[in-house]
Amino acid sequence: MKPRRIAVAGLVIVVLALSAVALWAARTSAQAASDAAAANRLAAYYLEASQAVSEEKSLERKYRIDPLPANRAAHTAAAHRFVNAIARIKAEGDANDRAAVEAIMPMHNNFLTSTDNMYSAIDRGDSTLAAWIELSQADPLLNIQFEIDRGAAAHRRQALDQLATMGRISNAMAWGVPLVFGFGLVTAAVFSVMLRRYRRDLDIQRAQALHDSLHDNVTGLPNRALLATRLHDAVRTATQTGERVGLVLLDLDRFKEINDALGHRYGDELLTQVGPRLAATVRETDTVARLGGDEFAVLLPDVTSLDDVLGVVEKLRAAIEAPIQIAGVDLSVEASLGVVVSGEHGDDTQTLLRRAEVAMYVAKARNRGVAVYDPSEDAHDPGRLALLSELRRAIDQRELVLHYQPKVSLSTGDVCGAEALVRWNHPQRGMVPPDRFIPLAEHTGLIGPLTRYVLDMALREARRWADEGHPLQIAVNLAARNLTDPDLVDDVLRLLEAHQVPAHLLCLELTESAITTEPEHALRLLTQLRAAGISLAVDDFGAGYTSLAQLKNLPITELKIDRSFVATMTTERSNGLIVRSIVDLARNLGLTTVAEGVEDAEIVDALAADGCSVAQGYHLSRPLPAVDFDRWYAANRALSRLA
Repeated sequence: MKPRRIAVAGLVIVVLALSAVALWAARTSAQAASDAAAANRLAAYYLEASQAVSEEKSLERKYRIDPLPANRAAHTAAAHRFVNAIARIKAEGDANDRAAVEAIMPMHNNFLTSTDNMYSAIDRGDSTLAAWIELSQADPLLNIQFEIDRGAAAHRRQALDQLATMGRISNAMAWGVPLVFGFGLVTAAVFSVMLRRYRRDLDIQRAQALHDSLHDNVTGLPNRALLATRLHDAVRTATQTGERVGLVLLDLDRFKEINDALGHRYGDELLTQVGPRLAATVRETDTVARLGGDEFAVLLPDVTSLDDVLGVVEKLRAAIEAPIQIAGVDLSVEASLGVVVSGEHGDDTQTLLRRAEVAMYVAKARNRGVAVYDPSEDAHDPGRLALLSELRRAIDQRELVLHYQPKVSLSTGDVCGAEALVRWNHPQRGMVPPDRFIPLAEHTGLIGPLTRYVLDMALREARRWADEGHPLQIAVNLAARNLTDPDLVDDVLRLLEAHQVPAHLLCLELTESAITTEPEHALRLLTQLRAAGISLAVDDFGAGYTSLAQLKNLPITELKIDRSFVATMTTERSNGLIVRSIVDLARNLGLTTVAEGVEDAEIVDALAADGCSVAQGYHLSRPLPAVDFDRWYAANRALSRLA
């Protein structure tokens, strides 16, 4: 009986040991699972807060472009979601979470106050104040996003640590039990099978938790976190191989209209169809991600140039614009895309993401469809901000000067006018190219003061020429943003009166793109200016998208043929035909034609033969300071030969 008792006792001890180990494993695993669930829940709250603040930023910019009450209401709703998510973090989180909330909320409250002020400025039409407020929000927004991302990352790590603990327990149980129960093979086998199944379930749950933390729950695409990781890896690899990395950010146009018309369920269905279309367009090594809302991103590692990326962008646009059927309705969807390439536009993840977003919003604001990042259009670029401050000072201290390019009649050879072109000889930077500081002024609201500055100086010169007995019409360029300035007409008339310059001696030039960007404002403003006797010209005609219907309704007096056609009209038959067609069109509409970019005598002769009215270009004269222009004019007052 003794051996039997020993065996029974041994079995009892083994069973008790097994029970103790099982109880310990169960309690420890249950606690780890509970902690992992809590950590995942808090990470989800942080993610919800991150998405809400991103939506706040997006809606704020959309309100600047399109100040509708619906956009403002959506911004308020996003702010409420942010506050609710932060409240849940504070209620369920630990001391670190509560400290993070205490740091985040004042920043967010200040952000909301600034946003309200910006909205008020926009509603008042104070675009300069609105732009300044938007610039001041960059650092608070980055700090909020940083605190949220740090909290989310901490809880994701905590969840993964707890799952790893559960995995270690599973490993210990799976392989320790058979050794303890070496003489109880059946019992050990049963427990081994159970524990192996438990371990498999844990591995599946852990893999699912990791997948969920890195993928969008609507489309199943990689989310912002996974995109950032892959972008970081791609840039690091590209630095070693000498390749480039392309990044495209894509925002669906009029997505809110689809949501409002069909409901959010169908909006989500649209998003789930867009993702596969994008993925089918790119390589398997590329990444298509959803960043939130109606924003997607496409990561293109191993590209050789910007042209490669732009080629892919055209395919992406074609894929998106193909009709999508939702609820039995064929929807036509368009998108605005921002493009950056490593090396040219940045060498780190955050810079590339931010600059791609800047380019995307430029594309959306200007209806371009696609925009490549341009520092002159980036309100947060440090160099641009410094140059902006210096430009304000240059205008205030009257450091800018005007150069004048003659306009010559092709029928008489007489100098019939001059175009005023602003120049900036910076005391430290030297000569700053106009294509750097003029777009800067256009995109920040400084274009109003700059335009008034140029008009004042140009009309002062026109008055002097008239007093010297050779009055000349002077042309001044307007930007698209000038068309939204309610004070422009009054300012122009006031300056004409101040300098005692007849209205017909002033010609205001607008590009086709400026007219088509703000057609209603353009028509109203140009009508007022023309009624006052001011001449009006469409600059760079032929390179934009002005329709004949628009052209016949505009009160313009002059078409300036784009230099891209004029410069090659004698060598490229198609451009020669375009120039001749524009001249004929202008003649039939009773308009004067001015050819820009006249570089040689052969072009002059061809223009004269086609019946063009006026020529302007380096063959005649470069833009000159006022003193040099006077000398040139004295020597060429009546040009008998233009060759």
